[in-house]
Amino acid sequence: MASRPPRPEDLYQLRVPTETALSPDGRFVAFTVQSVAPAKDGYRSALWIAPTDATSPARQLTVGSRSDTSPRWSPDSRTIAFRSDRAAVLQAGGGGSKPGEAEAPKEGGTQIWLLPFADGGEARQLTDLPKDVEALDWSPDGTRLVIVSAASSARRDAEPERGRDDPPTPDTRLIDRLGYQFNGRGFVHDRFTRLWLVDVESGDAELLTRGDHHDQAPRWSPDGRTVAFVSDRHRDPDLSWRSDIYLVSLDDRKVTQLSSGDGHQAWGAPAWSPDGAWLVAIGNRDWTRGVLEQASLWRFRVRDGTAEHLLEGADLEVAAGVNSDLFGGGPALAHPTPDGRWVFFAAPIEGSHELWRVSVDDRRVERLTSGRHYLGRQDVIGLPRGGARVAAVRTSPTEAPDVVVGDAPAGRLGSKPVDLTRVSDLMGESWAEIELVEPQERWHEVDGRRIQGWFYPTPKGTKRRPAPAVVQIHGGPATLYGWTMMWEWQVLAANGMSVYACNPRGSQGYGQAFLTANVGDWGDGPMRDVLGGLDALIEEGLVDPERTGVTGGSYGGYLTSWIVGHTDRFAAAVSCRAVNDMTSQMLSGDIGGPSFGLYVYGVHPWEDWDLYRRHSPLTYAERVTTPLLIQHSENDLRVTVTQAEELFAVLRSLKRTVRLMRVPDESHELTRSGTPFRRVDNLRLIDEWFRHFLVEGKRGMPAVDPKRG
Repeated sequence: MASRPPRPEDLYQLRVPTETALSPDGRFVAFTVQSVAPAKDGYRSALWIAPTDATSPARQLTVGSRSDTSPRWSPDSRTIAFRSDRAAVLQAGGGGSKPGEAEAPKEGGTQIWLLPFADGGEARQLTDLPKDVEALDWSPDGTRLVIVSAASSARRDAEPERGRDDPPTPDTRLIDRLGYQFNGRGFVHDRFTRLWLVDVESGDAELLTRGDHHDQAPRWSPDGRTVAFVSDRHRDPDLSWRSDIYLVSLDDRKVTQLSSGDGHQAWGAPAWSPDGAWLVAIGNRDWTRGVLEQASLWRFRVRDGTAEHLLEGADLEVAAGVNSDLFGGGPALAHPTPDGRWVFFAAPIEGSHELWRVSVDDRRVERLTSGRHYLGRQDVIGLPRGGARVAAVRTSPTEAPDVVVGDAPAGRLGSKPVDLTRVSDLMGESWAEIELVEPQERWHEVDGRRIQGWFYPTPKGTKRRPAPAVVQIHGGPATLYGWTMMWEWQVLAANGMSVYACNPRGSQGYGQAFLTANVGDWGDGPMRDVLGGLDALIEEGLVDPERTGVTGGSYGGYLTSWIVGHTDRFAAAVSCRAVNDMTSQMLSGDIGGPSFGLYVYGVHPWEDWDLYRRHSPLTYAERVTTPLLIQHSENDLRVTVTQAEELFAVLRSLKRTVRLMRVPDESHELTRSGTPFRRVDNLRLIDEWFRHFLVEGKRGMPAVDPKRG
């Protein structure tokens, strides 16, 4: 088969598995596959199934709706409960195969459906709440579900009729606390999630928890008498990022707090031990450094709340992902085994994202997998003969995402990692025809720290002259790059530009000290880390120093804006969804408030305005001479679009080479989960900008296609 280079529009063909669920009997793995809608203005999510022994190909289970997600097996492995908006799509007219009304999310459209897997037959709708269902968990006896919804009543009230002369209902929002908006969701000030109990036979729904809280992640106890969940049931929850584990008794509906801390704790992802005596959770008892503190694995004794740190001394971050433009990060997950001996989890290490387990008895940590890949979104079940079966999503820089399955022994693993078997082949032969670049691992040292990076050499390079290169910087800053797919990098490499990316200080996967090495210094130190890797490539003759570009998103956009305000060495730059004004960032959007700035700088903005000014790229905008494309989504509520507007206003006023790229209707997640045609357009525009300056060597800005309007 003839090979061809990757193209931006290849994103339209990708099938991406996003979650896995093993049947309790271990015979099958159900998983969700996301694909692009025919009109390329939305996505479809369908349930797929594969035998864990890979004796037959994976097959699609559900068709016709817009979104089937969150598969959960009944305890007897006979039924799959899942979330779906198929009823809303049908009511809108058609199966959602065309753009328009069927593509618009409808409140209350996502409900629970049951698929009789063992007996066959059509799925039936179980719930019909006036608000969407966001999560679910089966009772141990399989007769009930506990679900999460913002509904406060089971009844769908009809819209009141409006008389001809009646004024519209007032729609002014009255907001009394922070956290009133959230990226990708919009205004949430009046949207509090609660737990509901649903009878599997009748569909009758009963409200389990009440109040203006955010109750999430319910997990049923093994004896079926208690539900554990995560909530923010403390005073002034909008003034901290605190969350705790709670228990609600199904006998008397009494809610009690299980987890503890010093008032800055943050817990999530509760999971029961098989005997119901303990609850495992991910988080920390002292989160005063917020996202700068590695999330770890703890367990709480249900009887009295005694806490034990399972990963003490391991220096690992229990996490969910590595930066990729194929999918966003999922939830971090913990899985106690049915024999009570181990807890499985995923964590990054030096750019790989691996599966691990820790012994409950002696705290011994074992790395189950090893490779240059991403493994995550895992599920774990026990095996009758002992040990555990794990399913996960796997991808690498040149391999499409697929589902893998492996078995871990009950005893010690030894030196050999768990064998993983691929049970899906979602892209098939269409993937084989695309010629992808295998990255080269790079290491260099800055300020006594070893910095890991990856170099994607362009296939169009020549011996006569070093190739141009684009430096990529990740967001967070507490995230990481690694051995996973980045389609943008492959497209740039295919079009004549090598790509270099590294994990500067402040990245995950290198321990707590490295993670906090950028506290109070988002600019100069990380800048040295990034430029040190580029300088090494230039010294080796791999990159043309006169034809380099720099780009990044979110925090990576911050560092891009910072770099071009402190050096003129780059021929072009693209600053994406960037933080440019630190004061505005800490006081706006969905992280605006008293927490984030305190974690980064030790003081609030209103306590030291000058400190925040000194650490803002906007302060140094007058120095910028690098041709700069400023990309930002207009519905970004993580880093609001005013950040882009401010930088553009300064640079345009100074008559610098600058262009503002405003993306309508998208959030902070444009590159990972934005509308497909806008993701493709984003790739094309970034590639066009860098090719114009680095490959073609032109001056002035690229021409704008008049068809854009």
